[in-house]
Amino acid sequence: MERARKENIVNQLHADIGKAEMVVVTRHEGLTVAEATELRRAMHAIGTSFRVTKNRLALRALGGTPYEGLKGLFKGPTAVACSHDPVSVAKAAVDFAKKNEKLIVLGGQMGSHPLDAAGIEHLAKLPSLDELRGKIVGLLQAPATKVAMVLQAPAGQLARVFGAYGQTGGDAEAGS
Repeated sequence: MERARKENIVNQLHADIGKAEMVVVTRHEGLTVAEATELRRAMHAIGTSFRVTKNRLALRALGGTPYEGLKGLFKGPTAVACSHDPVSVAKAAVDFAKKNEKLIVLGGQMGSHPLDAAGIEHLAKLPSLDELRGKIVGLLQAPATKVAMVLQAPAGQLARVFGAYGQTGGDAEAGS
């Protein structure tokens, strides 16, 4: 590989890692091209950068970032996934690893907290940011819906009372 191309790869990976809130390191021994493409598409769909690169280049890219502690994971064929949404990247990696034993989640780091493979699996069980946003919107809309129903209920009950009074009240007055 040309030196300029290697520098470009290191710079791009360094930028991705530096901006990420979560970095996941995987081993991908024996993945076919189709499987690797499927994994890349799944990662790209959630806005995650997923790169397979030489370990020497990845180790250089880690330098000067908060993720330098991950250097021990780079042995053998590895790949790096970087994301702003920690749960989505963990879910994507863990879900793919469950479907395909050729991908192994080695570990990662969320902010300043290193995670082993079990930690990433636990993180994958949490709801993603989009799911949490949906729940929050639902919670915010629920009280408004309940208030509207409460406000409408007395008017409906009052109308039924007047209607019932009108039917029975008129009969009672006629009898007196």
